[in-house]
Amino acid sequence: MQRAVKPLLFLVCLLPLASLVWAAVNYQLGPDPGEKLMLEIGAWAARLLIATLLVSPLRTWSGWVSLLRLRRMLGLFCFFYASVHLSLFAHFYLGWVAERLLEEIVERPYISAGFTAWLIMLPLALTSNRAMQRRLRRNWQRLHRGVYAAAVLVSLHILWQVRSDFGEALVYALIFALLLAWRLMRYRKKQSSASNAKLLDA
Repeated sequence: MQRAVKPLLFLVCLLPLASLVWAAVNYQLGPDPGEKLMLEIGAWAARLLIATLLVSPLRTWSGWVSLLRLRRMLGLFCFFYASVHLSLFAHFYLGWVAERLLEEIVERPYISAGFTAWLIMLPLALTSNRAMQRRLRRNWQRLHRGVYAAAVLVSLHILWQVRSDFGEALVYALIFALLLAWRLMRYRKKQSSASNAKLLDA
């Protein structure tokens, strides 16, 4: 059963992209298909980031240790969708002109936040395999804590680009805030336990 989970998750993660490509081919993305495709892909990148961050809490609450084996795939798919989102933006809005990207980053805070989040996720994706984990050792954990900064920047990226309806953007921000708050509470609990253990040993 466990062997079937990863292939099934792989297919599930590909479904949103396949559905959007099918809709694009069949002219079902509305009057501006480029923008629709870019926004939907970006939304799925954010959802997959949420799913990645949810793995640890779910493993703690459920006791299902095998959940941790799914985190790498979810994280890589998050980066994949974020990269497609960035590529679509570069294609439809920038025409692959690097100077225009620099202008957008300087002039539009939501683009600078999104692009910085992608830059943070890039080394995380490149070092997600076990070989890099063994090579980097403790530095691997320090590096991959950057996902929390990426989550904050993704929240800002979503919030800052909304012009009227903040409902969906606030939902994303609230979920990210709850996930980060859970990690902060867990970190403080570990620090407190470590301090108490040192006092007992003294």
